[in-house]
Amino acid sequence: MEKNLIVLCILIVASFVYLKLANKFNIVDKPNERSSHTKVTIRGGGIIFPIAILLFFFLNDFQYPFFVLGLFLISFVSFLDDIYTLSSRVRFPFQIIAISLILFQAAFPVFPLYYSVLCLVLGVAVINMFNFMDGINGITGMYSLAVLSGMYFINLKEAIVHTDLIVFSGLSLLVFGFYNFRKKALFFAGDIGSIAIGMLLFFIGFLFVLKLQSPIFLLLILVYGVDTALTMLYRIVYTKESVLDPHRHHVYQKLVDVSKISHLKVSMGYAVLQLVVNFTILKTYKLELSTQLIVFFGVIVLFIILYIFLFRLLAKKAKMNNAT
Repeated sequence: MEKNLIVLCILIVASFVYLKLANKFNIVDKPNERSSHTKVTIRGGGIIFPIAILLFFFLNDFQYPFFVLGLFLISFVSFLDDIYTLSSRVRFPFQIIAISLILFQAAFPVFPLYYSVLCLVLGVAVINMFNFMDGINGITGMYSLAVLSGMYFINLKEAIVHTDLIVFSGLSLLVFGFYNFRKKALFFAGDIGSIAIGMLLFFIGFLFVLKLQSPIFLLLILVYGVDTALTMLYRIVYTKESVLDPHRHHVYQKLVDVSKISHLKVSMGYAVLQLVVNFTILKTYKLELSTQLIVFFGVIVLFIILYIFLFRLLAKKAKMNNAT
């Protein structure tokens, strides 16, 4: 408890110092036609996520060195992207290196090679998914806390990772929430925040799947996964847009723009949905593999139907709004 209090105090100070420095050096996010905010806001506040992981590293005998190295490599590049806006050709190689270090940390076998390539692609997809979904106040912090809570309770039973890694990261999300879980955020996570938290959750989730031999842990990021996958499919099939270009087609964006639901209510809704999925995982991850697969695909299909229904409903409402 004393260690947690020390970490919390350090994170509070670090967030305050960063806010002042970012304001001084103009590290800001300026609103445009694709933004959900209307005023210039400090970006990169998610820098406290890698700081929390660095504190874990030093306070717990330098555990998971390759993961920490990969996370700080990609955090550094992502922070540069927050300041200068780097091209994907610069960012992707570092993301591949970072995920490769996670696979190495987990002692994942190199062969058969297609397994390694599949996990590498999945890891890069997950960290970019968290970046894509970071578009309204509260969503990154609330959703990540929901995912971490599921990981925490599973880890209490199975002891897959050091508990402090989850707890310190959760504390950083709470501190971040003080600045971001509000109608007018004081700062945004930025690429450094969304990429770092995505990498952390991929690392822990990957260890769960690998050590417990249970595919159902992939559902720990189901809500984000379904939204991202269906949005990408919509853009590829219907709008013919590049999936890398900024857009406003995510369901969470449409809930804010079309239905005029507040950022925090939408963010809380996503977190609550994930908490329901977490409960399902906790109740089923020790069942027979065949039963797990039925639950796994059943929950995915259920959420796909839910999101398609919401998307069509919002599209119809948008047409009605435009007509009036």
